[in-house]
Amino acid sequence: MSSTQDSGYCFSFPAVRGTQAGRPFYIATCPLRTIPKIFVFDEEEVPPELRAQRSLNKSRIPAMVKYLVENPNDYVFSALTVSVDSTVTFIESDADSIPNLGTLKVPLDAQILINDGQHRRKAIEEALKENPDLGHDNIPVLFFVDEGLVRSQQMFVDLNKYAVKPSTSLADCYDTRDHGAIIARFLSSNVEPFKGFTEMEKSNISSSSNKLFTLSSLKQATRALMGKGPKEEYTETEQAIAAEFWKSVFNNTPEWKMVCDKKLTPSQFRLDYIHAHGIGLQAIGLMGNSLLTQQPSTWKETFRKLNDIDWRKVNTDLAKRCINQQGRLSKATINIQLVSNYIKIALELPLTPEERALELQVK
Repeated sequence: MSSTQDSGYCFSFPAVRGTQAGRPFYIATCPLRTIPKIFVFDEEEVPPELRAQRSLNKSRIPAMVKYLVENPNDYVFSALTVSVDSTVTFIESDADSIPNLGTLKVPLDAQILINDGQHRRKAIEEALKENPDLGHDNIPVLFFVDEGLVRSQQMFVDLNKYAVKPSTSLADCYDTRDHGAIIARFLSSNVEPFKGFTEMEKSNISSSSNKLFTLSSLKQATRALMGKGPKEEYTETEQAIAAEFWKSVFNNTPEWKMVCDKKLTPSQFRLDYIHAHGIGLQAIGLMGNSLLTQQPSTWKETFRKLNDIDWRKVNTDLAKRCINQQGRLSKATINIQLVSNYIKIALELPLTPEERALELQVK
């Protein structure tokens, strides 16, 4: 990718030129195999005030590498944004062709600073070691001409300040690789009380919302029910069991029925009841894992006792397990387990030694 100029050797990129805030920028595509060679990231410890990007968080790299290596035919990596610390040359193609289309020439000894994408760059470098064939793929690179450290630092702020990570529920709504998300979407479309009452976009439900549960909490609850890890797949039989379980919960939970029958508003339900929230859903799922294991053929009979559980927040025996001193529900793991214990006791299911030890904290 290098060629010669009057000033010496250079990198040469087919590129498109544009203008932003009165400054030129250039968009090029680069083969992945060239990224580690051209865009060098200085990993030495440098004080934040003397650099223009965050330090490399190496704990993020393995997951990104795994994503690339496991999905060579179905991955997406967004563009790298870089600054060049020297004058570049843009040679436009023939005047009769499309304007601002040409070749970008960058001096070989120029320092190219990554303003956004250093983790992607490192992941590409590591993934190429495991699968060199990825090197034939391309990634877009956005070039700016460097105007000094202050400008580069401001670019970093501007590129990251307004970036918002999608909510967990929205990610689950779109994710076709996460089997837990796939099952959650199936349940949200086919099983009451989730059908029509699942928040698909937000991870929190406002007081005025007409939804009951978030898609992410449904995924977590079903994962607890089936005893699945984050990356484990579900069989068709397991999907059917999960659907049957939640249908049975609905059939034995009067308040859920009242909401679906429009006899109780979702907002009033959330205000007064604990099982109107993610912690209740996850606790039911956690309890369900024990129930299905211990009573694989008779669990539906045991489920009838769900009708007798007092889920109201004014029920102090239940509230002390999950409502903190500020009067707010806590979704910490220990609180989910304590609520699950409460349900198991109500259904006359045996507690494990660990669960019995945990019960001493609420006596």
